[in-house]
Amino acid sequence: MAKNTLLEIKRCLEPHVGQKIMLRANGGRRKTVERSGVLEETYPSVFIVKLDQEQQSFKRVSYSYADILTESVEVTVCHDDGELRIAIHQ
Repeated sequence: MAKNTLLEIKRCLEPHVGQKIMLRANGGRRKTVERSGVLEETYPSVFIVKLDQEQQSFKRVSYSYADILTESVEVTVCHDDGELRIAIHQ
Protein backbone atom coordinates (compact mmCIF):
# COMPACT_ATOMS: atom_id res chain seq x y z
CA MET A 1 0.00 0.00 0.00
CA ALA A 2 2.85 2.43 0.79
CA LYS A 3 4.33 1.87 -2.66
CA ASN A 4 1.03 2.95 -4.24
CA THR A 5 0.98 6.04 -2.01
CA LEU A 6 4.50 6.98 -3.07
CA LEU A 7 3.47 6.55 -6.72
CA GLU A 8 0.48 8.85 -6.16
CA ILE A 9 2.74 11.52 -4.65
CA LYS A 10 5.04 11.25 -7.69
CA ARG A 11 2.05 11.57 -10.02
CA CYS A 12 0.89 14.68 -8.14
CA LEU A 13 4.30 16.31 -8.62
CA GLU A 14 4.92 15.38 -12.28
CA PRO A 15 2.53 17.93 -13.85
CA HIS A 16 4.33 20.72 -11.95
CA VAL A 17 7.83 20.12 -13.35
CA GLY A 18 9.23 23.51 -14.34
CA GLN A 19 7.03 25.45 -11.91
CA LYS A 20 8.04 27.41 -8.82
CA ILE A 21 7.54 25.58 -5.53
CA MET A 22 8.02 26.31 -1.85
CA LEU A 23 9.59 23.67 0.40
CA ARG A 24 9.29 23.43 4.15
CA ALA A 25 11.65 20.75 5.43
CA ASN A 26 12.66 19.41 8.80
CA GLY A 27 16.18 20.69 9.41
CA GLY A 28 16.80 18.64 12.54
CA ARG A 29 16.94 19.73 16.16
CA ARG A 30 13.57 21.44 15.99
CA LYS A 31 14.57 23.58 13.00
CA THR A 32 12.39 24.10 9.97
CA VAL A 33 14.07 25.09 6.71
CA GLU A 34 12.05 27.00 4.12
CA ARG A 35 13.32 27.14 0.55
CA SER A 36 11.94 28.12 -2.81
CA GLY A 37 12.95 27.02 -6.26
CA VAL A 38 11.83 25.29 -9.42
CA LEU A 39 10.78 21.65 -9.56
CA GLU A 40 13.40 20.47 -12.02
CA GLU A 41 12.80 16.73 -12.43
CA THR A 42 10.99 13.73 -10.98
CA TYR A 43 12.64 10.33 -10.83
CA PRO A 44 11.28 6.98 -9.62
CA SER A 45 12.39 7.54 -6.01
CA VAL A 46 13.30 11.23 -5.70
CA PHE A 47 12.51 14.69 -7.04
CA ILE A 48 15.03 17.47 -7.73
CA VAL A 49 14.51 21.15 -6.92
CA LYS A 50 16.74 23.87 -8.38
CA LEU A 51 16.94 26.48 -5.62
CA ASP A 52 16.69 30.23 -6.06
CA GLN A 53 20.17 31.73 -6.33
CA GLU A 54 20.02 33.91 -3.23
CA GLN A 55 19.44 30.89 -1.01
CA GLN A 56 22.26 28.92 0.59
CA SER A 57 25.29 27.64 -1.28
CA PHE A 58 23.46 24.66 -2.77
CA LYS A 59 22.15 24.89 -6.31
CA ARG A 60 19.98 21.77 -6.21
CA VAL A 61 18.44 19.61 -3.54
CA SER A 62 16.71 16.26 -3.78
CA TYR A 63 14.05 14.74 -1.59
CA SER A 64 12.35 11.37 -1.68
CA TYR A 65 8.60 10.92 -1.99
CA ALA A 66 8.78 9.16 1.39
CA ASP A 67 9.85 12.51 2.88
CA ILE A 68 6.46 13.91 1.86
CA LEU A 69 4.67 10.82 3.12
CA THR A 70 6.35 11.03 6.53
CA GLU A 71 5.75 14.80 6.66
CA SER A 72 9.47 15.61 6.80
CA VAL A 73 8.92 17.83 3.74
CA GLU A 74 5.93 19.91 2.67
CA VAL A 75 5.73 21.02 -0.97
CA THR A 76 3.56 23.91 -2.13
CA VAL A 77 3.23 24.82 -5.82
CA CYS A 78 3.04 28.56 -6.58
CA HIS A 79 1.27 30.54 -9.32
CA ASP A 80 3.23 32.91 -11.54
CA ASP A 81 1.59 35.87 -9.74
CA GLY A 82 2.95 34.61 -6.42
CA GLU A 83 -0.19 33.04 -4.98
CA LEU A 84 -0.08 29.53 -3.61
CA ARG A 85 -1.83 26.95 -5.71
CA ILE A 86 -1.74 23.55 -4.02
CA ALA A 87 -0.01 21.84 -1.16
CA ILE A 88 1.25 18.34 -1.77
CA HIS A 89 1.28 16.29 1.41
CA GLN A 90 -0.48 13.32 2.88
